[in-house]
Amino acid sequence: MGMPRPVLLATATATAALMLAPLPALAAPGADGGRSSHPGSAHPVRDGGTTDSRVASAALPSAGAAALSSVGTTSLGLRKDGGYPRRNVLATLPENPADKAIKLGLAPYHALAPRLNALQELGNRVSVEVTGRSAGGHDLYLVTVTAPESAKEAAEQEKMRERIENSPASAAKDRRIKESYKTPVFINNNIHGNEWEGTDAALKLIEELAKAKDSRTKKLLATSRIHLNVTANPDGRIAGTRANGNGIDLNRDFITASQPEARAIRQIAVDKQPAVMLDLHGYVNGTLIEPTTPPHGENYEYDLFLKNSYANALGMEKAVNDLGYTAEKDGVQPPVIPFRDQEEGWDDWPPIFTPQYMAFQGAVASHTVEIPMRVNNNDYNNLPVEELRRRSAINTDVAGATMRAALDFTLDNRGTLIADQIETFRRGVEGEKQRVISEETVPGVPSIGPEDIYTTDFPRAYVIPAGDGQRSAPAAARLVDHLVANDVKVEQARKSFKLAGRSYPAGSYVVDMRQAKRGIANVILDEGRDISADVSSMYDISGWSLGLLWGASVTKVQKGGLDFSGREVNAAAPVGSVARSGDLKLRLDDPKEFAALNSLLAQGVQVRRTADGAAIVPSSARRKAEILADRYGVVFTATKDKGVAALRRTRVAAAVNSGELFALREMGFEVLPVSTATANAGFDWSGADALYVSTGLSHRGLNDTARAALGEFLAGGAPVVALGSGGATFNAEAALLTATPVRGNGNANGVVRVLNTPGPITGGTQPHTFVYSPIWYTALGKGVRTEQSYGGGNPLVSGHWRANEDGTGGPLNAAGQAAIVSGTSAAGAPVTLFGTEPLFRDHPKGSFAQVGRALLNRLP
Repeated sequence: MGMPRPVLLATATATAALMLAPLPALAAPGADGGRSSHPGSAHPVRDGGTTDSRVASAALPSAGAAALSSVGTTSLGLRKDGGYPRRNVLATLPENPADKAIKLGLAPYHALAPRLNALQELGNRVSVEVTGRSAGGHDLYLVTVTAPESAKEAAEQEKMRERIENSPASAAKDRRIKESYKTPVFINNNIHGNEWEGTDAALKLIEELAKAKDSRTKKLLATSRIHLNVTANPDGRIAGTRANGNGIDLNRDFITASQPEARAIRQIAVDKQPAVMLDLHGYVNGTLIEPTTPPHGENYEYDLFLKNSYANALGMEKAVNDLGYTAEKDGVQPPVIPFRDQEEGWDDWPPIFTPQYMAFQGAVASHTVEIPMRVNNNDYNNLPVEELRRRSAINTDVAGATMRAALDFTLDNRGTLIADQIETFRRGVEGEKQRVISEETVPGVPSIGPEDIYTTDFPRAYVIPAGDGQRSAPAAARLVDHLVANDVKVEQARKSFKLAGRSYPAGSYVVDMRQAKRGIANVILDEGRDISADVSSMYDISGWSLGLLWGASVTKVQKGGLDFSGREVNAAAPVGSVARSGDLKLRLDDPKEFAALNSLLAQGVQVRRTADGAAIVPSSARRKAEILADRYGVVFTATKDKGVAALRRTRVAAAVNSGELFALREMGFEVLPVSTATANAGFDWSGADALYVSTGLSHRGLNDTARAALGEFLAGGAPVVALGSGGATFNAEAALLTATPVRGNGNANGVVRVLNTPGPITGGTQPHTFVYSPIWYTALGKGVRTEQSYGGGNPLVSGHWRANEDGTGGPLNAAGQAAIVSGTSAAGAPVTLFGTEPLFRDHPKGSFAQVGRALLNRLP
């Protein structure tokens, strides 16, 4: 938790000055969802992720709020009993004239706290809470608008929410739930920082709901809780960037949850369990409103989801059209519903987008809404301010229309929405098969065909074994903690047991798939599916299995009973340990093991490397090892191995994308960003011990002085890691290793089988990795060694990887070919070339070790 912030008082005059103009009453039905970039843009650039720090601000006492008559409030009007409203005075910030929203006539971040403070003063419907802090340290504001609730009423709502999830069969028959449960609605705004207007529409909507006196609004607030994440990405809003302060696209992060903003949204999903969800984006003209084209996520209860999402989309479409904007007069095209209007290219297959993730937390109507008029990137820089503000005003109107339509839909369909959320969870708990969608099972949705049908066979259980020497302890613990954070129920066995003919030791973890959140459990643990034959193009990634990529052993129990004695866990059991005597061995298979190693090296401990890539720590450092074992959950075992070479503290000069940068820092490497421009400006290579290149450093683009400085650095024997197309080009231009890169289909991505060669770089690491625009190497020169090769046959386990039209570049072409090669350059630098993506978006954590080991791979 964050430290409580100081209370700042706002005068009545100041708050009144910050009030927003009143808006019209609620419109017609509608809803929303996830991404941003037009279909056909194929894959976005690689990006990345992070460590798991959770930050949330404590509730702040309110001063100057009108006193409430309810029991349990203070004289200042702050509820202390858990009811609503929960008035918190938000700390105000100095004005920031550089905030990019100002040019568009929109609310800068520093104006949000005063506005939200003022909105709480309008009556007894608006509550504001701080749910966390962004990567850049900015507060994340969640507004709840609902009719007042006493502490008892709020507690009763929570009991009903829990019953819906945990006892859905009885909840379906509960008259109290049918009559009194408030439908949770979640509206997420500005997750891409340079897609601004959802925030401003949300502020207007909050004021409208706070002030409205009509019976329909009163009924809406009496039967709903409306939660609005005002800006999901304040770092990007201020800077005018798509990504957050870590350079990460938050709307690609939900299955990994590397960023604090994504984790805050995940917690909102778990705590509030929204039935309806909107995610406001831009810019696609006409306004794009999900549901999507195929392929559809195979782990959904898609019949329930499609029925509600399509109906909600129709309402939002009507609301946008009713605004009266036209192509001729305003440049605004009519809205598009991809499921109805497009064939493919805008899918809901991966769970990395906010609305797709929300479907696994109970949302039965969940949408990306792409508002129409572009105001970012080149348009932001080149268009007159007047035109930008005209466009932003239209975008704000469109966003507001979709929000109000979704609220109308929620009010008019409350019973169905709650019943369908209950049914989603009931099917999971009962272990029932999914329903195949058709025009009979989803009446009212046109043109459902075979191309829309995606289902899966849920297994009976998954087991994460304890004491498995093939996988590191931190990997299993991380996976269990991640499952629990996603609201998946996990049990730990009290004693050894047998399932489906296999024995497991006590302490093993079992995920019983007869549970409400089976969808997200299967998303996380299943190997996934090869969908290459199903569609010609995908919007983003197509494979992501944490069961195969996070470094833990996971076994699937397809059928049968679960006969074991276990207890449900709230977190993985501690796994860190240190042998009591002798020198210590630390397997370098996991990012946390690298973080521990780099900490030891930074403290001056003399560590050596073994022939198979592990670290040998002297017994004199046992106390330091004990601290790190506790901090990172890593295991130091006893060893008599003396190692083959010294390991040195390694500062990495890195020309990489944000995801790779984040992953390197997660492993504890000190990173010195470098690029063609910084090298030409006189980059100080003396501060670096290794070089990692994937993008942004062109050897050909260096001036003579910079090229000479780099050559001198490489002649010193510093390890070089070159990854992907950018790395292959750098290798060729710098004449490091003789190896010919063969580029696979540039749109291919997914989880692949690999064969690792024993040795210090890939030996003993996991047999699966991730590819994105895959590469393999042929015509290897003398002394160039294959460290990893693609598996035989079709190496693709899950994802989308087709051959090019001429038959080249496919997975069958890659089979058996070298995916990672290593050798020594003519100048004496150890070089490793990667055709895979082992750090992609901070996700495939079981592959991180391959990069970490390569960076430490100095010659003896």
